[in-house]
Amino acid sequence: MNIGIIGCGLIGMKRAQNAGAHKVICAADVVRERAEKLAAAIPGCAVAADGRDVLKRRDVDAVVVATTHDQLAPVAAAALEAGKHVLVEKPGARNADELKPVLAAARKAGLTVRVGFNHRFHPSLLKCREIIDSGVAGPLMFIRGRYGHGGRIGYEKEWRAVEAISGGGEAVDQGVHLVDLSRWFLGDFASVEGYAPTFFWDMPVEDNAFMLLKTGAGQAAWLHASWSEWKNMFSLEIYGRTGKLQVDGLGGSYGMERLTYYQMLPQMGPPETKTWEFPGADTSWAAEFRDFAGAVEGKQGLGATLEDAMAALQIVSRVRKCR
Repeated sequence: MNIGIIGCGLIGMKRAQNAGAHKVICAADVVRERAEKLAAAIPGCAVAADGRDVLKRRDVDAVVVATTHDQLAPVAAAALEAGKHVLVEKPGARNADELKPVLAAARKAGLTVRVGFNHRFHPSLLKCREIIDSGVAGPLMFIRGRYGHGGRIGYEKEWRAVEAISGGGEAVDQGVHLVDLSRWFLGDFASVEGYAPTFFWDMPVEDNAFMLLKTGAGQAAWLHASWSEWKNMFSLEIYGRTGKLQVDGLGGSYGMERLTYYQMLPQMGPPETKTWEFPGADTSWAAEFRDFAGAVEGKQGLGATLEDAMAALQIVSRVRKCR
């Protein structure tokens, strides 16, 4: 496919660099210098005057939308109306209602949309999926997840602290990843409880989010996302009746990505333990793009759909009301 990028910040650059066999042919950003920087790094990529010019190009097959949250849904809908497949960054919109016209446009056009929940494609999480699907861990009981970073000087003045742009604070930022992963493993949640306070940062949005989510079958996810986690961290523990999977780290500043599997023995006692480590570069971006391209070809894949994003945002919105 020929790819257009709208939004050329850190994530837009990651997408462009991980398109694999597909060709990024044009890029646009509200700050032209960012588009120029991306184009300079990708051979054959042109700089478009703005996003509308990307959508006008007949040789663009698919568009990556990597803007601020307030522009994700309208740009994605416009891309679909222009006849382009879409990979839109998480969370897909500021709230679930903003995704309704995107879903309607996708159905009307018969085009593919995936939402960039790239954590599904980290090798540790893919291995979790494989082990759980094999049945050796038994029926799942509950999940415990933690995710956070400590921000930086001036964080309270950045766009993520402006609700009109971001749609919310840490619940929307990293919390939505925890919700998506929990839904991916446990299914839909029938009950949502939470607390979304602002403990540290002088900002009108939450800097912490605590969530207790329960499925109709009584399985639970106990999640905490924090912007006051002074050492970057990621931890996801998935408990089955006969085994436990624990993911720690995501690489880079989050530490070595590692999966430990604890297999219960018939006599119980100390479990058998196996650990996988995943050093090196983050491969989730490339893996997710391959999955997106497969979805365009009609393959089911593992990527998050608009319905997945809507469900995650509905949960986050309910938690954010508990301040």
